[in-house]
Amino acid sequence: MSITPRRIAAIIGLVVGLALPGAVRAETVHVAVAANFTAVAEQLALLFAAETDHHLVYSFGATGQLYAQISQGAPYAVLLAADAARPSRAIAEGFGVAGTQFTYAVGALALYSRSLDVRDGAAVLRSGGFNKLAMADPQSAPYGLAAQQALDRLGLTAALAPKLVIGQNITQTLQFVESGNAEAGFVGLSQVAGKTGIWIVPKGLYEPIAQDAVLLNPGRDSAAARAFLAFLRSETAHRVIEAAGYDFSSGPPQ
Repeated sequence: MSITPRRIAAIIGLVVGLALPGAVRAETVHVAVAANFTAVAEQLALLFAAETDHHLVYSFGATGQLYAQISQGAPYAVLLAADAARPSRAIAEGFGVAGTQFTYAVGALALYSRSLDVRDGAAVLRSGGFNKLAMADPQSAPYGLAAQQALDRLGLTAALAPKLVIGQNITQTLQFVESGNAEAGFVGLSQVAGKTGIWIVPKGLYEPIAQDAVLLNPGRDSAAARAFLAFLRSETAHRVIEAAGYDFSSGPPQ
């Protein structure tokens, strides 16, 4: 078989393509992300793509809802949860990769209102001077669980139960407040950082919101998925996470 100039050009093109960084190694990584981390995740995706050429595709939702999808075979490569329990459970139940779980952020709870002065949030809650109070579903959303714990420790659970509006996740909870469907609501501090009309809920009123990441089985052999987890532990990612109102930790969950 003769080697024509066209065939030589094709061979050269293939060799050059294989040699170019990212030309064939770039991957798309499907990541399940807790709703409270939406804005930060979107910033990190741009930085990660610029650094690696890999592309992140996010699915946002309440951690419990995302875990239900994972347990039913959703092809996520990485889970960024809003708690430590689901990543641990993923490993225990065979959906996650042992040794890959770590805390990427520690969240904070805030009471937010557009119409009420909630700077003394405890006093506002005790007064009951509002019609509706929004919070995320405690069964599926860790920030909703934190809100429930805060109400329990303030001794207000029974009194405020008739006023509660429950969101599917923390994003919907914020929308209830922004739209006026609830005068106040418990949201993630990162969602309202820089806004007026917030009360940062004392950390003694709820258990720490350690948000853990874990590599899932569909991402076990993905260099891009592992690179993303490594990126989350980088100084670049930490600066973005901290600026958004989170603490962070590179160590294993406590």
